[in-house]
This record gives sequence, structure tokens and C-alpha cells, in this order.
Amino acid sequence: MRPDTPAENVDHTAEAARLERTAGLYPEDTEALLLRAAAHLELAGDRPAATTLYDRLLSSADGLENPALVRALKASNLWEYGHEAEARAIIDGIRAAAPRDPAPWVIVAEALEAHDELEAAEETFTEAARLLLTDGTEPPYSTHPLLFGRHRVRRMLGLAHDDWDTLADTLHSSSVSLDELHDPKRVWSLGSDNPAELEAEISRLRAELGAYREALSRPFPVAVLHWPASELTELTSAYPDLATEYPSHPEHLTTIESSLRELSSSGTPNLGIVTGTVPSYEAFAASEGASPADVTLLPQYATTLAARGRAVVWPPQRGAECWCGVGRAYGECHGVGA
Repeated sequence: MRPDTPAENVDHTAEAARLERTAGLYPEDTEALLLRAAAHLELAGDRPAATTLYDRLLSSADGLENPALVRALKASNLWEYGHEAEARAIIDGIRAAAPRDPAPWVIVAEALEAHDELEAAEETFTEAARLLLTDGTEPPYSTHPLLFGRHRVRRMLGLAHDDWDTLADTLHSSSVSLDELHDPKRVWSLGSDNPAELEAEISRLRAELGAYREALSRPFPVAVLHWPASELTELTSAYPDLATEYPSHPEHLTTIESSLRELSSSGTPNLGIVTGTVPSYEAFAASEGASPADVTLLPQYATTLAARGRAVVWPPQRGAECWCGVGRAYGECHGVGA
């Protein structure tokens, strides 16, 4: 499916089938591809088939990068077609497991909210905030939906603002404040006969829609390709022509960091790093009808991995492990002097 295909023109069932076939070609991307396929099945109204894909992922012998996310999506989907008890059990399990990724928290909290469980949704959002926002640093972008969702539910419950609500207001970039967007009385104005009230509500809805579109349309990162030492050795042994591109692994790592710093200083936003593997690269080359020894294929491979959601944001957050994988903090490794 082309990125510019209008949503109303998408055959979700066919797109889900295409993604399942693609997952068979790229086993390392199975999780991301099948999650997208399940989303298309949900949009097509085939929720049992979506649950089948979630179960397929959860029963995978290879393990998952984010099993909590898959379980959260499964719970949300189950509740939508009548399996409330099972959905609640999964949600309770996710809350008990306390994942460090904000996405599962947001999904289960919004599932509770969608079914009028506002107190439970607020508790879930707050649990996640306590777990993930405790170091006093600026919250990463991935936690913004957590703060915005918490603000929305608390506004609907009529609770007074606290520090996290104030932080959500600060992070919100729309011209219409969160208090206005999340005002429970807004819905009443939609039934008003007053043109001024209707016009004001339309403006608020446009602002809210713009904020959602901005979040959904964030481009995948401008990504630099990283090869672990063992993969680089295998790559240059199999394709000696690439040795000129990668004289040594330490030099490769230094080039990655310097390239990213140069891009950052030039004002390029949304930077990231993707990690390659030789089997994945060879499969990509075969799909392009090209030789893996072709140097010009490397940036295309990096872009493809980023488009599949494989990029890690650069620079890492304060105190986080360095992207090179040696186990040291970024500030003590390739981030020295950054």
C-alpha cells in the first residue's frame, strides 16, 4: 500500500494478507509486519482473525521484542467483540508486569476508557507515569500519549490539575489547550443551535485532528546503518568489495557517530540508527534484484529498515546504554563530548 493511499480506498483484508506474505520473506520483521496486518484486520471488522494473529505472535518460539504490546493489542481487540472477561484478565496481567515501554500502558488504559472505566483508566495511566517518569528529565516523545491520555481522563473525572497534568499542558503544541480539548462539556455544544458555539467547536476539533495527524505522520528516522562486529566480519568476508566502505569495525562505529552529529548540527531532525544482519541484507538485495556487493544498496537497506520501524532513536536518552552495544552508558562511550 502506498503511503499516500486515502484510507477510504484501502482494502484492509488484502493489505493484511500482503503483510502476512511479506512477513514470510523477512522473518526478522515478523513481529512488526504481523502487528500491522492485525491492525488492518481490525479495521476490516474481522476481529477474530486479528486475535488469531496476536495469538500466533504470542506463541512464537523465537520470542518477541515487545510481548506486552502484543498482549495489550489483543486485550483491546478482544473487548471490542465481546470477550470482556479475557480482556480484563490480560489487562490486569500487563499492569502487574509493569512494562517499561509506554505503548502497552496507553493501549490498555484507552481500552478501559473506551468502555467507561474512567477510574481504572486514570489509575492505569498514573501507574505508568510513576514507573516511567521518575528521573526528572524531559519526557521522551513516546511518553507524551501517556501524559495526554491521563490528562484527558482526569479532566473527564473532574479531578484537579497535578504536576503531570501541568507537564502535559507544557508538552502539548496545539493552539487549543488540553483543557479545552478534554473538556467534557464540549460534546454538548455539538447539539447547540448557536452558530458561534458550533464554529468554536469545529475549530477545536480541527486543532485536535491536526495534533493526531502530526503524531501519526511523524516520518521514520533518517537512519544510519550499523553492523555489529560479527556481522561486519561476515559481510566483508562474503563481499570483499564492501571492505572499502568498512575498513574496520572501530572506524565504522566512529563514522556512525560523526555522521549523526554532523546531521544533527545541520538541523536534520528525527535521527536514528538501524542494525543490519547479513541474512536480512541478502534478502533485501534479492528483493531488489541487486547484488549485495553493490555499495549503493546500503543506504536503501538502511531506509527500508527504518521504514519497518527498526530504528533506534539517536542520541540515546541520558543514562541510556550506548547504541554500539558494548554495555556502557552512551555518555561514557560514543557520547563523550557530545
